[in-house]
Amino acid sequence: MFFQRLFGSTNDRKVKAFQARVAKINALEPQMEALSDEALRGKTAEFRERLARGETLDQMLEEAFAVVREASKRTIGLRHFDVQMVGGMVLHRGGIAEMRTGEGKTLVATLPVYLNALEGKGVHAITVNDYLAQRDAEWMGQIYRFLGMSVGVIVHGLSQGQRQQAYRSDITYGTNNEFGFDYLRDNLVYETGEMVQRGHNFVIVDEVDSILIDEARTPLIISGPTEDRSEFYKTIDALVKELIKDPSTFDHDEKQRQVLLTEEGSEKIEEILEAGGHLAEDSAGLYDPANVSVVHHVNQALRANVLYTRDKDYIVRAGEVILIDEFTGRMMQGRRLSEGLHQAIEAKEGAHIQPENQTLASVTIQNYFRLYKKLSGMTGTASTEAQEFGDIYKMEVVEIPTNRAIARVDEDDEVYRTAREKNLAILKQIEDCYVRGQPILVGTVSIEKSELLSELLKTHEFEVDGKKQKGIPHNVLNARYHEQEAVIVADAGVPGAVTIATNMAGRGTDIQLGGSVDMRLSRWREEQLGLGIEPDADALAAKRAEIETDIADLKAKALAAGGLYVLGTERHESRRIDNQLRGRTGRQGDPGRSKFFLSCEDDLLRIFAGDRLDAIMRTFGVQEGEAITHKWLNGAIATAQKRVEQRNYEIRKNLLKYDDVVNDQRKAVFEQRQEFMEAKDLTEVIDEMRADTIKDLVARHLPPKAYAEQWDVEGLDERVRELLGLQLPIKEWAAEEGIANEEIHERISKAADARAKEREAMIQAENMRAIEKSFLLQTIDLQWREHLMHLDHLRNVIGLRGYGQRDPLNEYKTEAFSLFEKLLVDLRQNVTKWLMTVEFSIAEPEPPPAPPPGRLMEVHLDPLTGENAATAGALPAGLSREQREALPISSLPAGWEQTGRNALCPCGSGKKFKHCHGALV
Repeated sequence: MFFQRLFGSTNDRKVKAFQARVAKINALEPQMEALSDEALRGKTAEFRERLARGETLDQMLEEAFAVVREASKRTIGLRHFDVQMVGGMVLHRGGIAEMRTGEGKTLVATLPVYLNALEGKGVHAITVNDYLAQRDAEWMGQIYRFLGMSVGVIVHGLSQGQRQQAYRSDITYGTNNEFGFDYLRDNLVYETGEMVQRGHNFVIVDEVDSILIDEARTPLIISGPTEDRSEFYKTIDALVKELIKDPSTFDHDEKQRQVLLTEEGSEKIEEILEAGGHLAEDSAGLYDPANVSVVHHVNQALRANVLYTRDKDYIVRAGEVILIDEFTGRMMQGRRLSEGLHQAIEAKEGAHIQPENQTLASVTIQNYFRLYKKLSGMTGTASTEAQEFGDIYKMEVVEIPTNRAIARVDEDDEVYRTAREKNLAILKQIEDCYVRGQPILVGTVSIEKSELLSELLKTHEFEVDGKKQKGIPHNVLNARYHEQEAVIVADAGVPGAVTIATNMAGRGTDIQLGGSVDMRLSRWREEQLGLGIEPDADALAAKRAEIETDIADLKAKALAAGGLYVLGTERHESRRIDNQLRGRTGRQGDPGRSKFFLSCEDDLLRIFAGDRLDAIMRTFGVQEGEAITHKWLNGAIATAQKRVEQRNYEIRKNLLKYDDVVNDQRKAVFEQRQEFMEAKDLTEVIDEMRADTIKDLVARHLPPKAYAEQWDVEGLDERVRELLGLQLPIKEWAAEEGIANEEIHERISKAADARAKEREAMIQAENMRAIEKSFLLQTIDLQWREHLMHLDHLRNVIGLRGYGQRDPLNEYKTEAFSLFEKLLVDLRQNVTKWLMTVEFSIAEPEPPPAPPPGRLMEVHLDPLTGENAATAGALPAGLSREQREALPISSLPAGWEQTGRNALCPCGSGKKFKHCHGALV
């Protein structure tokens, strides 16, 4: 401690190292101020010329940062603080800048974004939701456009063309899911012109802990639907609901968030299923391999009914089950749980049951972001996860000092015996703030608890100046009132405002004391438009000045009352979420207070220390309504949170270990697929595949060192007919005196090459090249899809190898490698078989009554449970939603409207749909 005071902490020394460069940037300010707008804009072209001459980005950093600061002053009226310059340098180096709420992280990003965009390779800025991506692209885009750079934004629902245009911009804003799914979709298209991304150069991730830590517990998946089994889900749900009426039939572990059937429960459900005829015929019981699917769905129905709670984990709106994000309390519109779990919840709630999905492509958040040459991030809370950022992403966390000293007071937690006592204490605190005119933000962990507190506030009776009053006016911000989020947050800093928020963390919008000028002005303008009045520039300026004066008065009142008071009604399992909630107050040196009110009945305390804590409070004679507060208690709660965080870290690390096994295979397949897609002539590849296939066939049936009597000539003859479409006298060849397997191999190869040339002559070389590429890409996709399914099944059972004293991860590596080798062999054989045996028809046959191809689903597993949470954007292959909706459906035969643009036209012409009947629409 003495040496730290003398020399400063490691972090202090890191920050100090940047001060000399900050001084140089400040020294350039007068020079930049003297430049005209045109001259300042011309700096971009100058920097690019210097780069072309061999100068590095690092050598231009001070000047480029000074240019951005000046452009910011001229466009949005904000000047970067010195500490923001330090943050920008940390980001440019590929580190994490930890900056408190209200310190202007959005503005900090403009410095390294502009500098790195000079290379012309594209810079990606990742935010946590579409609203922030659009807001930041528009707000900060003013700076970039002023300096002559293009800005794009990627949000849900864009067409393919719009995405391509956004990615070709110098700077592209968007969410991690959109970028990740675009990467996966790019590896499912059949023409390079349909790809949207152009590489992974430099990325800045806002709320980096939320994206790279919380959401990284689960991979991104693109999947397609399987057959409809809605009646089966309903049947299983009814049986499970009946079963769990008896608590002895299942064990519920809240710590691990698991539920399992007991032996008694297994016996009962087996009897019920057998009586209902749901088990396979002649099976040896519920756990017979033939009934593995039934067991899976019983377990999912059990989880849906015991682990998932309505209005906490999901809500039901208009008959649809919509998941709620654990970390932000937002509705995850379109996201779905996979492996039948979402269907089980739909059956539980009596909602419409949608079909399950099959994985087509997947990647983890970790491995997607590790594709970037340089990765950096910003957040208010990263130091608690510094080790993980270092281990997995090789990113160093640097805590950036605040521009002004923090004046916030963080009080010790108050712990009550029961939730009722805690709620009474919370009401008293809210009442006190309301009466004194101090704005208060109340953080809850679920919709259910936010609405319970809202009801208590509506009926709460209290006195103001000797007069009785019933009910405290308040706003509720949770998934149900998602649409009013911006308005509610804008008013949360007004004196006396009471705001109840479900997991306020990560909202990305600061609560400003007194209120938001822009929001007030926007509402006034809408009111005027509603009256049929279009305010001109002078009217808007006058109204802005009026609002600014009013807000200055309101801010003074809020400051006099103590600033924003943050009240936590419960501790979250992650310290970062609690710290983010606290960080909503005390921005830019404003005063503020924060306190957490807990009870022994809260989930975190009940699971980890509820009984012990309750016993201690009884022993010390704590009376009803009394609370205990102590620094040791804060430490004990922090320890419980650390244990949960460590468990979650292990989940993420374990996921990454297994995905790393697949990642090399994914890279190899995707890179090879890209090469095939870009190539104009794949003759050499196809010839090599055919030669390898023949070599494998001969080696398998005519082993090199075997006697002729040991050869499997009939097997070889059958496989040659099947794979090569050739009727050859292989039996007669094998009967020849002294013939060697090499000679038979050579004869088969010559016959196959001759057949390939004949088939090419039949349909012309140009058509053959197109068919070869189409077959090859489609076969790769099909084989890779099956490979992923096999790996999923392998993951589900590989843990059992541990009972045999074998490391499941090593076993998984070995098995996955064997499966990949099999994939390559099957790929060669299937491509060869298709190209050598498929019949080419010149005439146009009647359109076959084939079912339309399925719709794609984007899946991101739910971070809380490790289950797949799917984004049901469900864009039909090859078309955007807008394009699909715009199709005049009536002009196509029934069933054809779902055909993908690059699929073969159902009419049988052999052309792609977009060049045939699809061209009509």
